[in-house]
Formats: sequence, structure tokens, C-alpha cells
Amino acid sequence: MPIAEAPEERLRKFKYRGKDASMMRQQRIAVNVQLRKAKKEEQVLKRRNINFCSDPASGEGTKGVRLTLEEIIRGVNASDPIVCFQATQAARKMLSRAKNPPLKQFVDAGLVPKLVELLTSPFHPSLQFEAAWALTNIASGTSEQTQAVVEGGAVKPLVELLSSSNLTVCEQAVWALGNIAGDGPEFRDSVISNNAIPRLLALISSATPITFLRNITWALSNLCRNKDPDPSQEAVDQMLPVLSQLLQHHDNEVLSDTCWALSYLTEGCSKHIDQVVAMGVLPRLVQLMASSELNVLTPSLRTVGNIVTGTDHQTQLAIDAGILRVLPRLLLYPKSSIQKEAAWTLSNVAAGPQKHIQELIDCNVLPPVLALLKNGEFKVQKEALWMVANFTNGGTVDQIIHLVHSGVLEPLVNLLTIPDTRFVIIILDVISFLLQAAETLSKKEYLCLLIEEPGGVDRIKTLQFHENHRVSMTALNIIESYFSEEEEAGPILQSLDQDHECIKHLI
Repeated sequence: MPIAEAPEERLRKFKYRGKDASMMRQQRIAVNVQLRKAKKEEQVLKRRNINFCSDPASGEGTKGVRLTLEEIIRGVNASDPIVCFQATQAARKMLSRAKNPPLKQFVDAGLVPKLVELLTSPFHPSLQFEAAWALTNIASGTSEQTQAVVEGGAVKPLVELLSSSNLTVCEQAVWALGNIAGDGPEFRDSVISNNAIPRLLALISSATPITFLRNITWALSNLCRNKDPDPSQEAVDQMLPVLSQLLQHHDNEVLSDTCWALSYLTEGCSKHIDQVVAMGVLPRLVQLMASSELNVLTPSLRTVGNIVTGTDHQTQLAIDAGILRVLPRLLLYPKSSIQKEAAWTLSNVAAGPQKHIQELIDCNVLPPVLALLKNGEFKVQKEALWMVANFTNGGTVDQIIHLVHSGVLEPLVNLLTIPDTRFVIIILDVISFLLQAAETLSKKEYLCLLIEEPGGVDRIKTLQFHENHRVSMTALNIIESYFSEEEEAGPILQSLDQDHECIKHLI
């Protein structure tokens, strides 16, 4: 239940003419948990290195020496370097199986500390490579298995291997560190505190092989990932210039992971939004939003969506970069997740000042938004509804009447039958806003007819008896204020103040 507020504070939140910008900003910065959960798997958190062909370090086929776990344990501890190498390679192959690799068994057998020790074999890069690969795959497992790698002391020697003259060893170390960093903020910060970022950045040049560059970019994205806490300011300052450069790359995988890195940095952090915007990347992000490649489109759209949760100035910069030329097209995208994210982004533009709402009107965004409100999947309809709610809450009377003329009432009325109580309340509040605006222009009777034609009055009357108190009271207010035979001069705002939440999009 919401905390009780003074009536004047509640009224200030509710009436569209009394919108408070600072309050709206805080609500825009909040995290849309549901939206984020739906996207968790868009970028791979960890990657297991499965080799189906030959070993780049040893040149041998994957069959080679086959050993049991007991033989591997004895072999990696053997004093004979050849026996040790064969056992380590056999361990790596066992951990690289496509199905059911014995990660837990290796951890339980205590092999992680020995594999870490083998990372420091200075005259045997092939052994370092095999040990690093085995640790990479163990770190690709559960958090407990990643923890075993970290507690086994792997981070520091893996960072040291970033300076190896052997390219395959170096790349495998990048891969292992990326898996560790992706597990959570604690392990991410462990990698950062061991000075991994400067060494990773030093590996990037025009001569870096593309497969290697993809791994480096992915590892950097994991170093930007996770909250509570965010990555340190020093780490962000180190990575941002290089990420800005990588955003100009031609490879889709590099572009995808770079955009994901920027999306993590801009998620709920106004300072990082400022930094990203200051790099001048918005025009390029808008360009990438029009990509035909979904793995590029999704994170670039996400990053821009995060930016417009920031200040009005940051949002204006995104508008100036052309987002409103692209977003209406994305509302028509065949994938509903893109429609949803585009509608979410537009809802945050609509949560801004009336100037931004007017720009939404001018770019003709209302027809596709209302089409989704009418016919989209329910998860998309909800984001479209937030856009309409923010538009109504912040718009001028003329802008709200324009929304009415665009055909918003029919889909709103049709959605009054949905089982989601929270959104029924939002719809009723929007209808109340529309009626207030119409009354201001002496067009109340006209709007009442528009609500009545698709059966809206009957549905609102039915909702007076809804089991949810806020739904029933909101419906009762509308009927008594606008459709009662003994109607009063204006809406019963005091009752609305007491019983309804503000219709803002909690992003």
C-alpha cells in the first residue's frame, strides 16, 4: 500500500497542469525490472569454449590422449612435464564437451588451484593455454564454480597473461576474465582491481584479429555490467573512449557488445549518461537503431532508451540526434520485443516537458502507438499505455485534445476489461484527465459521447463494483463527475487524491 500523503501533495501529482518536473525525473530514472528481465539473455553472460576441430596451441585433433578424472588428477601433479601437459590437455578436453561437462567434479576434486599454478609456467605457453582454457570453462559454470576459480587465485595470473607474447594464450586469458567479470559486481571489481582494463585496452589495434577483438569487446562489456555497485568511475573513464571508437567498427559482433557495454553504463546512472552523451555517440547510436541486424538494433535501442530516462537536456540531445525519425518505424517492427522497447523509449520522451510532447506529435508518432494500444501484444500494449498516460499527464489541453482526435478512446475503453488491476487504474485516470481537458474547452458532452459509443460508460459503471477499492472509487468518481444525472460542476478531485496513484511510468 502506498504511504499516505497530504491532499495538496497528492493533487499536485495528479493534475496534469500541476506536474512537477523533479518528481517526474526521479520516476523516470527508476529501473524497469520486468523489461530488464526480459532482456537478460540477449547478450551472453558467460561463454564456454567448445572446440570441435583442432587445438590452435597443440595442433592436435580433439581425440588425443583420453584419461579418466583420477588419471588427470595424478597427471597434473606429476613432476614429468610431458605427463603434466597431457593430463592438463585431457582436462581441458573433458571440460570442453558440448554436453554435461564435469565442472563440479573438477572443482570438488580440488583441481582449480593446480590449474591456476600452471598458468605461471613461463617456458611452456602450450601448458598455459590448456590451463587457461580449462579455467575458462569452469568459470563459465555456476556462480559457485566461478567463485572457486577466483578463490583459487586465478585473476592475477590471468591478467598477467594479457601481456603474453603468445596470442592464443593471451586470447584465452581474455575469455576467462570475461567469464569471471560477468558473474557479478564483486568478481567484476576483482578483475578491475588487478589492473585488467589497461592491459585489455592495449590489445586493441588495427592489427588485432577480428575474433580476438570480438572477445576483448565482450570482456569489456562484462566489465561495464552489473549494479550495486556500478563499476568504479576510474574504470568507466578508462573504457569509454575506446568504446566510443569501437562503436565505429564495421563488425556486427563488435558493435553489438559495444552497444551492450554502453547500455549497462547508462542504466539508471545520470552521471554515466552524461559521460556517454559527451562522447558524441548519439548520432551513431541512432544510426545503429536502423540496423537490419537484430543483435545491433536491440542494444543500440536499449542504450538510447536509457539515455532518455535522464534529464530533459539529455533527452533533447537524443531527439536532436534523430531518435524520433527512427522510433516510429520500430513500433512497426515484426518482433514484439522491439515494439515494446520502442514504446518504452517514447513513453520516457512523453514524460518530459510539453516541448517534447509536441515533438512526438510533430513526428506523427501517435498513429503507430495507438495501433499497438489497440492490437499489439499485451506486453506492448502496456508500454503504449504508459506513453499515453505520460502524454496525458504532461501535455497541454490542446495536446491532450489532439490525442483524443487521434483515436485514443476506443482502445482505452477496450482495455478496461483486462485483468491487470494496476493498468485498469491507469486507464481510468487517463480517461479522467481527458474529461478534465474537454471540460476546460467546453467539449465535455462531445467527449462523453466518444466514451459512450464503444461501450465505455457501461464498462466504467461495471467497474464501480470492482473488488479492488481503487478501481471502484476511480470509476465511481468518473460516473458521478461526468455521467451522473445530478452531476456536480467539476470532477471530485479530493476523492481521486485519496484513492489513486499518480499515473507515471515507473521505468
